[in-house]
Formats: sequence, C-alpha cells, structure tokens
Amino acid sequence: KMAMLGYGTALKILFLPEKELKSSSLSRNEIVAFINTVAKMSESLKHVRELTSLYWANHVQPEPLNPSPSLPVIIPALDLLDSAVAAISTLGGSGEISAEREGYLLKLALQRDTDLLLLAKYYANDLNKFLQHSELLGDNSKISTETAVEPDAIIIGSGLAGLSAALNILDRGGRVLLIEKEHFLGGNSNKASSGINACCATNETTDDYLESFKEDTIKSAGSAVQPDLIEVLIANSAEAVTWLKQRVGVDLSLLAQLGGHHFKRTHRPSNGMAGAEIMFALQKAVKQYQKTGMLEILLDTKVSTLIQNEGQVQGVQVTYLDGDDNTTRPNEYTSSSVMLATGGFASDRSNDSYLAKYRPELLNLPATAGAFSTGDGVTIAREIGAGTVDMEKVQIHPTGWVDPKDPLNPTKVLAAELMRGIGGILINSSGKRFCNELGTRAYVTDQMLGHDPDYASNKKWNRNNENVNFSLVLSSSAAHDGQKHVDHYVHKGLLVKYNGVDELSKWLGVNQSIIFETLQQYQKDADLGIDEWGKTSFRGIPRLDLVNETFYAGIITPVLHYCMGGVTIDTGGHVINLEGNTIPGLYAAGEVSGGVHGDNRLGGNSLLECTVFGTIVGQSIPIKERLKMSAPASLQTTTGKIESREISIDELRMHNTPKDCWVAIHGVVYDLTDFADEHPAGAESVISLAGGDGTEAFQAIHNENLLDDFDEERIGILKVT
Repeated sequence: KMAMLGYGTALKILFLPEKELKSSSLSRNEIVAFINTVAKMSESLKHVRELTSLYWANHVQPEPLNPSPSLPVIIPALDLLDSAVAAISTLGGSGEISAEREGYLLKLALQRDTDLLLLAKYYANDLNKFLQHSELLGDNSKISTETAVEPDAIIIGSGLAGLSAALNILDRGGRVLLIEKEHFLGGNSNKASSGINACCATNETTDDYLESFKEDTIKSAGSAVQPDLIEVLIANSAEAVTWLKQRVGVDLSLLAQLGGHHFKRTHRPSNGMAGAEIMFALQKAVKQYQKTGMLEILLDTKVSTLIQNEGQVQGVQVTYLDGDDNTTRPNEYTSSSVMLATGGFASDRSNDSYLAKYRPELLNLPATAGAFSTGDGVTIAREIGAGTVDMEKVQIHPTGWVDPKDPLNPTKVLAAELMRGIGGILINSSGKRFCNELGTRAYVTDQMLGHDPDYASNKKWNRNNENVNFSLVLSSSAAHDGQKHVDHYVHKGLLVKYNGVDELSKWLGVNQSIIFETLQQYQKDADLGIDEWGKTSFRGIPRLDLVNETFYAGIITPVLHYCMGGVTIDTGGHVINLEGNTIPGLYAAGEVSGGVHGDNRLGGNSLLECTVFGTIVGQSIPIKERLKMSAPASLQTTTGKIESREISIDELRMHNTPKDCWVAIHGVVYDLTDFADEHPAGAESVISLAGGDGTEAFQAIHNENLLDDFDEERIGILKVT
C-alpha cells in the first residue's frame, strides 16, 4: 500500500501542470510514501553493482593480456573494470596521459589485465598514485615520444631562477621538465654567500625605504640603467623574500648592510650560507612533485638547440653527457614554453668565447663561477635571433680568496660581500688602507686595480700583468658577527687567526709600527664617523688594546664574478629578438638575461633577480587545463630511528677513500660514498672528510635540519670513548 501510494505520488508530480504544482498539491501521507519509496529503490540500486560483481566473479575466468602468476586470487572483475576505465578516462580527458597511452591502458582494462585491475583496486581513488604506478604497466618503449605527455614548460638550468619558476608552475598545477647539464642541481646559486636584498619585508629594516633601495641600485647600474627592469626588481623584493621564507621554508632572519647600500637590507640565514640554505630548501620543495609525476628532471643533459615552428619556440634538442649509449632515449622534447636559466659565461676562456670577444683583457683573471658557466643559454637563444644587451659588462668582484696552498688556481672562492659589511678592512702591501670598504664593487675594484701603474694611467687592465693581491683583516668582534662565514673560510684555510698586532704584522710582512698606525687611524675615523674616503658606517672596530686583539686575515684578489650582459628580456621575462619583438614561447631569468643590473650589479641583487624574475615567469607561463592533482604532502622531519649500532673511531677511520667514504656529523655516522659526486660544492669537499668527523666543516655551511634527508645514508652512532 505504501509503495503504491509512493508511485502514485510520483506520477502526480510528473503529470500535474507546473503552474498547478504547489505545496498544497500533496498531502502529508503522499510525501511520506514518496520519500519511503525513493529510499527503498535507492537501497536496491546500491546492491546492483555488488551483486553484478559477484556474478562475474563466479561465472567468468578473465584472460589477462599479461597473466600475473603472483595473483592467484580472482578479482571481482566488473567492479574493478569500471574503476579502472573511470580512472583512465579521467586521466586522458585531463591531458595527464597521451591519447595513445590512454588507448593502450583501455586495451589492458578490457582484456581484464590483472595487474591493471589490481592498481584500480588500491589506487583508483588516488589518481596521483594511479598515474605514477600505471607507468609500470606494459612496454613503455612502444609509446612514441611524439605522443608522450607534453610538459607545460621546459626549464633549462636548475639554479635559483630555474627552480623558482619550476615551483611556481608546479604549485599552479602545471607539469615541468627540468634539464640540467651538470650531475647535480643548483648551479652557481649554491655558492651565493652574502644574502638576498629586500625592502621592506617583515624584518625590522632600520628605516629602509623603497626609494633608497631603488636609488642605490640605479647608482650601481650607472649609464646602462634600465629603469623599468629595476622597478620590477625593487617592487617585488619584499614579496620574493616572504615567498622564500613562507613557501620554501628558508630562515632569512638576519640582516646585513653590504657595500653600496645605505641601509641594512640583505637578508641571510642565522645558521648557514644563504645560497646553500635557499637552494637546499627549494630543491626539497620542487622534488616533492617528482612523486606526483608532474616533474621530470634530466641531469647530465645539455640542450643543444631550440626548436621553432613558424617563429614559435616549441621544444629543445638535447645531448646526453652521462656516457650512456642508450639509443631509446629521445633527443627532442616538446613544449610550448621554454625557459632559459643557464647562468653566465665567465668561466669560458676559449678563443671564441664571449669573454674573448667582448672583454679579452680579462681572460687571465680568476673567476668565482663554476666551470659550467659557459654561456650556453645565450648561444642557443642567439641562434634563433634573440637580442643581447650589455655583453661587455662583466663584473669584477674585489674580493676572491687566494688559497695559499694553490695560489694560481683560476677558480677562486668568493670572499663574501658580507666580510666587508661586518667590518673587514682592506690593506695593501704597504700596510695601508686605500678605499671605503663599503663602496660599490666597481669602486673598490677600481681602487685595487689602480695599484697597477698601467691601469692607473689608462683605466684598462693589461692581461699580461700579474694579478694584484691584498689582505682582508677582521677584528674579533667582526669575526663573531660573521661567524658562519669565518668558520667556513678558516676550515678551508683561506682565513687564519692571529693573536695580536705583532702576529698580524709578521704575516703581512709589514713593520709593526705601520700596522699600528693604520689600525689606530681607523679607530679614530670611527669615532669621528667619517674617514678620508667618505666611509660613514663602521662596524667591527678593533679593540683599543691592539696588542691583545684577535685578528683573522687572508689574501684576496679581484675576480670575475658576474655577467651583467645576456639575452634581452622585458619586464615579464620574455626574450626579445633583434627587431625588438618577443620570441613566442621563450623566456629567460637570472644571469643568462641582461639589462637588469646595468653597468655593475649591486651586492645581494643576484639572488633577488633570480627569485623575482623566476617567479614572474613561473606565474605567467600558460598551463594546460587538466585534472587538479593534489599537492604533494609537506615534508616531515624524520621519524625513523637512527641505527643503534655503535661505530668506533677506529672503524670510522677505515672508510676513508672516495669509494668508501664514511663521515661523522653531529655524532651520527653517514655513508656518503654515493652522495659525494652529487654534492654541489664538488666531491672533494666530502671526500676530504672521509674517515673522520665532519661536524665543524658541516656547521660552517649548513644547519642541522639538512641531515633530515639523509636517513638512508645513516650507518650508526659514533661511539664516544
């Protein structure tokens, strides 16, 4: 009776004219009967799938395309088939898999492939994992590269600019192919030490203001200034630092005042070097997307050519540098957006290099850039008509460390701008100061090179002359202010501790009375608030008792440090051709681009440029509409237990070769044999610690949280005797 009344009510609702259907059209009993009938029918429908699956499980033996002997149990085929097809259809419709791959997986599904149905059983509700694990099915070599899923962007280079763009694209739901010609990520960004400028982020910035920051940057840029690019750089600086702190998770809590700045605005970590800390955290965030299949990284891979079709950049041709003769790997990758983030060209000393063409007089100066800085991005961009700007503007940094153990090595470790910012004093071979240490890099370098008679007369360096060396001296208070840097340089043998002015003068090779006079005059200038070169900011002043003061000192020399020139870009990071038009699909950010810094880059603006313009490119590159993949889980600190096995000092010492490299850090022993080649600063930095305690060297660069990613390398606990 209830069911009949319910059906009758349904018919009544269907056939009554819409104008006559109102609340008074149905009685209370009719409404109750109608709802009851709908509920009964819904309950019956709910059981249909289960009953149908049971039927197929009892009456059909599936013939899989690739039978799996490891799965003896019969799977409820129709239910799982429905889940598998739904997952494949969703991935195909959203562009996560190619049409050919979609067809291949559907073929497996319709043939009741037990491997695919098993994936559907456990992962159909998690399409990220279903997509990732489905790549294990079938012969992937039969899926042509032409129909492979195309990334939204190909990024060439993995320094701060490239990874900033990558993370922004990935966070927006895009897919990225990251190509790096080295065996590790990070490029020269790993080496950055002074910090990143910003005004005015959440830190207390000692009355700094945007116009002052802009004026300092414009002054350094000189006659080659491009105000529109500088405006973008400065206006986005606070947001860039905030993004690094909040999204990437970098500690940038300390502030310093570098040369050429009127205020403290250079942000750096309290527990490590700026470049190392930023790049470690950024790599960690970006690599999380490898787990979702949205990021692919190609190491040891060089981009040789940009592919164009009717003026639109559509991909790249690559050469693999790892020595693997695997002929199945594609030599072309396609995407409608390609970003250059390949860095500068200061390390290429060949006869046909950009340095030889634009600044031949600098070919014999040492450089701080890695050997990989050879201008590859500029070259491939020029081949398709990209314009270049300021190529002759190569920055000479005034302070590169001269290693007493290897003084002629053409690659130098940078004595960070911070060393002068905290109170470092520059002294010539006569034991005298000769400049305002907080002047711009161009100014300080000019004062140093001016000690050479040829340069003093014509302001042009003679490449056949010997390089000029000077000394950088820190007081005890200055060394304490920059302790992380000082510890690092001391560990490398670049800075040496001297007790009292007597030891310092002997090391300098200058009469003690001259050093006394120089330092005492500096103390007097600090009291007055100005010296003869116009210096007005004095930090880290030596103690009045110079006899008992502790000094740290090392040898420095001018070094090639940064290329202001590169491919021409606009404020959106689009590459501009020789006619002044954008090249569709081609972007650039970082040192590969030119024009942002003009004549000379202001200290601390390199990391800023990479973050600002990398973010702008990452936010503007179009991404395809596709299924919104869930964001990767945030990283957690390790919950695993450190191996309880105790390792004695004697056992540790036995593992002291490149092929068997154990290192103790903070009381835990790690096997870093495989990691050494991936270490951004080079394998030697790790191998030199093999068989011993590397805590001091580690602390000078990194914070302890970095070790959270090395659970698999943990061997045990160092036994304390």
